[in-house]
Amino acid sequence: MVYDLLIRNANVLDGSGDPHFRADVAINDERICAIGKMPSATASTIIDAQGRYLSPGFIDVHTHDDTNVIRTPEMLPKLTQGITTVVVGNCGISASPVRLASEVPDPMNLLGNLEDFRYPSFADYANAVDAATPSINVAALVGHTSLRSQVMDSFARPATAAEIAQMEALLRQALVEGALGLSSGLAYRNAIQAPTSEMAPLVAAVGESGGVYTTHLRDEFAGLLDAMEEAFTTAREGKVPLVISHLKCAGAGNWGGAGKALGKLEAAAQHQHAHCDCYPYTAGSSTLDLGQVTDEIEITITWSQPHPEQARRPLKEIAAEWGVPLLEAAKQLQPAGAVYHNMSEADMQQVLAHPLSMVGSDGLPNDPHPHPRLWGAFPRVLAHYSRDLKLMPLSEAVRKMTSLSAANFGLTDRGVIRVGAYADLTLFDLAVLEDTANYETPIAAAKGIDMVVVNGKIAYHQGAISAQRSGRMLRRTERISQSTPSFQPHQEQTP
Repeated sequence: MVYDLLIRNANVLDGSGDPHFRADVAINDERICAIGKMPSATASTIIDAQGRYLSPGFIDVHTHDDTNVIRTPEMLPKLTQGITTVVVGNCGISASPVRLASEVPDPMNLLGNLEDFRYPSFADYANAVDAATPSINVAALVGHTSLRSQVMDSFARPATAAEIAQMEALLRQALVEGALGLSSGLAYRNAIQAPTSEMAPLVAAVGESGGVYTTHLRDEFAGLLDAMEEAFTTAREGKVPLVISHLKCAGAGNWGGAGKALGKLEAAAQHQHAHCDCYPYTAGSSTLDLGQVTDEIEITITWSQPHPEQARRPLKEIAAEWGVPLLEAAKQLQPAGAVYHNMSEADMQQVLAHPLSMVGSDGLPNDPHPHPRLWGAFPRVLAHYSRDLKLMPLSEAVRKMTSLSAANFGLTDRGVIRVGAYADLTLFDLAVLEDTANYETPIAAAKGIDMVVVNGKIAYHQGAISAQRSGRMLRRTERISQSTPSFQPHQEQTP
């Protein structure tokens, strides 16, 4: 038999968390069809891995690539770091089901301009992704703030019963058309007025459909634990799996709180399906939020609509130059984007290493000076935190990027290397692997990602992108598992 693609002599990390093993991996069409020693096998294309690591393609569970997978289908920031699938629609903001007649509300403006919101149904969006044929796979959540934008004349209040019913109808249609579930961004000013009573029926609709609920918590600062409790309660009553987005202890006054937050997550996970995602940096990035303006941390402006000349400058410098307080300077800069250096390294490492956490980049592809996580998050976990700091075994780091993510988001036959699974694969050289993106030069491809295979086709090889893209829209067709996670609450992760 002649295979389509044969990868020889690979150190296979199958995504399960088990140690690597040496094997050949054969692919026909879109799927893996054989794994093992195959010295006499032949194929149309043969790649000698030479002992490099072969893992499932990385799954970025927290992205804002909604419109970019259509406008820039090459998806260089993701493909070059070994990502084969992105989950879009996070933090309550999604490109569908949305049609806007005027200004794009904050933070939906992170996704693009007015002309980018042209998908009144989820099916319209999914079909547009397929038509664009991105280089990677796309799965999508529906954003709560995006739903609000379609039915409310003002964000500065709770939705009425009639408006909630309208949002629920839009959500249910999207779930039928293949949406993964619902996301919320309750910390943002255009969603913070939504009480639990507004969220409950929407989350319950997701539970009935078999989807997942992800949330950017109402408070990631001093009120973190209360916000986590709100999320657990809403998800438990809605009978839906929960993912807490980018779990962190933000603000200098809250550093050192990761143990309590993770303890609360562990306690909840023994009674309901609950996980979190995390990015491997101590700075966050979003639109410029007046509620986060403080002189306790460094805040760098990445873009400003009224003052584009102030991009890439510290807010403190801008305020001093203008002779105004920080808050006044921030008001004058809006709408704008910012990087907030508001976390401690120790807290972040605790969250990243925890068995209930997945890896998500939370990169902002439309920011002209993005946070380096857009290009470097996944290699940074493998190279810096696993290889160099030995925070977790390499096999565990890969599990957090692959099988755990696929299971929590219902991505069937993805995130694993086994016979019958889709051939989404990443080949990397751990010895030279490095995230080269930093805060000064954030747009930089990682070193050491040698090859990426998407749906059985080579998408990226030795720095070159294939002209033939093979990604697609992954519509949810099955119920996402709600089984309680099995883990030892205080299990030590050993290298």
